[in-house]
Amino acid sequence: MTRTPLIAGNWKMNLDHLQSIAFVQKLAWSLRDAKHSSAEVEVAVFPPFTDLRSVQTLISADKLDLAHGGQDLSAHDSGAYTGEISGAFLAALECRYVIIGHSERRQYHHEDDALVAAKTVAALRHGVTPVVCVGETAEDLEAHGPSAVPVGQLAAVLAELAPDQEIVVAYEPVWAIGSGQAATPEQAQQVCVALRAEIETALGAEAAQRTRILYGGSVKAANIAGFMKQKDVDGALVGGASLDVDEFSAIARFPKHVGTV
Repeated sequence: MTRTPLIAGNWKMNLDHLQSIAFVQKLAWSLRDAKHSSAEVEVAVFPPFTDLRSVQTLISADKLDLAHGGQDLSAHDSGAYTGEISGAFLAALECRYVIIGHSERRQYHHEDDALVAAKTVAALRHGVTPVVCVGETAEDLEAHGPSAVPVGQLAAVLAELAPDQEIVVAYEPVWAIGSGQAATPEQAQQVCVALRAEIETALGAEAAQRTRILYGGSVKAANIAGFMKQKDVDGALVGGASLDVDEFSAIARFPKHVGTV
């Protein structure tokens, strides 16, 4: 089974709606000039909530070869939850994806595995594909080894899923995010193998083979090819580098320089 690589740009709390329009236009032009096709590599952007309508309108009107998604969603569909965003709202904005359980949400908003699982179910309920983030801190790595914590986080989500439900998994070692010091491709592969094995245990071999597993953590154009040469790494969740059009488009064009690594 061939898994289409996914390069996902998480803008975090950056770029207003006007800046997002300019960014997406430039990104689309850059990829078009490079004769990029989503059949080869899918590219998705994850703007702040206030930008989503502008990004959706631009992508739809200009028929851009890009996907877009939200950075989070509520476990609830509607109600008295001030500041929350329903999966129904994301679906209405044609979001293909939503990031769930990012390490910053787990750290700063104290989201636990049970909430991440509930949000995953909520996203699927509205036809939005969850990008479920898992990963370990430096302390976790020292105490438990390289895969125990992310595998445990993923297991909590998989327990709530049926074998035919589609998710994307993003392995993001917290110790590498924003540090400039990425995991090695071999380290990423080791954890991705363990994550895929957990999917097979929970949902079966077919689900394990079709599920895309991304690496995230100080990804840039200079190191993406090394990650993408790994059998079980199916793309990247890109943070800081996704805010630079030239850098992000170069990451998306990784097939052109994989052979140089």
